[in-house]
Amino acid sequence: MYRIKNEHFGETPEGKKVEKFILSNSKGISVQLITLGATLVSLKIPDRRGQIDEVTLGFDKLEQYLQEKYYFGATIGRFANRIAGGLFHLDDIEYHLSCNENGLNHLHGGNRGYDKVLWQAESWQNKNTIGVSFNYISPDGEEGYPGNLTSEVTYSLNEDNELKIEYLAKTDKKTIVNLTNHTYWNLSGRLSETVLNHKLTLLGKKYLPIDNNLIPTGEIRDVFGTPMDFTEPKLIGEDIENVAGGYDHCFVIDGSGEKLNLAAIAHEPRSGRTMEVLTTKPGIQFYSGNKISDVRGANGVLFHKHSGLCLEAEFYPNSINEDSFPSPLLYPDKEYHQTTMYRFFIN
Repeated sequence: MYRIKNEHFGETPEGKKVEKFILSNSKGISVQLITLGATLVSLKIPDRRGQIDEVTLGFDKLEQYLQEKYYFGATIGRFANRIAGGLFHLDDIEYHLSCNENGLNHLHGGNRGYDKVLWQAESWQNKNTIGVSFNYISPDGEEGYPGNLTSEVTYSLNEDNELKIEYLAKTDKKTIVNLTNHTYWNLSGRLSETVLNHKLTLLGKKYLPIDNNLIPTGEIRDVFGTPMDFTEPKLIGEDIENVAGGYDHCFVIDGSGEKLNLAAIAHEPRSGRTMEVLTTKPGIQFYSGNKISDVRGANGVLFHKHSGLCLEAEFYPNSINEDSFPSPLLYPDKEYHQTTMYRFFIN
């Protein structure tokens, strides 16, 4: 049986209430979501022995989400990933965004991106699925972006152990949009340990090389013969020492478009837990949790470097400034749409 619960999670410094929604199915999967940042704060699934464990990095308290800098589980917008120098041009107008990453790049929507705003939320249920829809209106000029942008993010869980996230956005002025989810996964259920023993498959045969500031160079390069080759299942730790700073790279997804395409498979051998990631977007950012540094998470667990991995479905980083990349432009007569699905099973 499906179940939906609604709880009070806390209040912002301005006195606004933050709600928590708990979705669960009959297979032992439960998902917790909060209205701050339309954030996934918890996902628990069974292992091959039926042991149910937490497999995402998160916090117990609202105050930690208000202060943290790792984007644990958050909805990211208006533009996920990086924009070089916080600059882009539309119709001969230069737009300046906050350079909230070391004063160099605009990262994940700025100083107060979608992860730090309060969303309106409503739970729902039908015959086969339960879910929560989150809505937020970003005013023209917020964080430097043009246009009033109306965004909707819907999480849904079914009996096939599929968690789906659907994104919709509309604007009244030409703008850029790139939404994603920033959950850190650790399928072992032992969140103080690293994910270096996870086996990862990335279906993309090409990736985007980056410069010293983590901005794509504009080149699209084959993965074969490099540490970026995950076309066959490979331990994350196998080649990570040969990647300066660890993995934080965008991989090109074959056959992207309106159809859901399989982009990644993560498998944790000891627990047997396996997760497939499917998306309609052209890229997936693989981040190996390189900058996590002794963070006290939910239930007092201490998270360390590489305690979680992110697989962020999105347009390419800095795509507004690279003509050869898929365009993140959104026009007033169009609708932004993105779907990402996570499938969980035991292997």
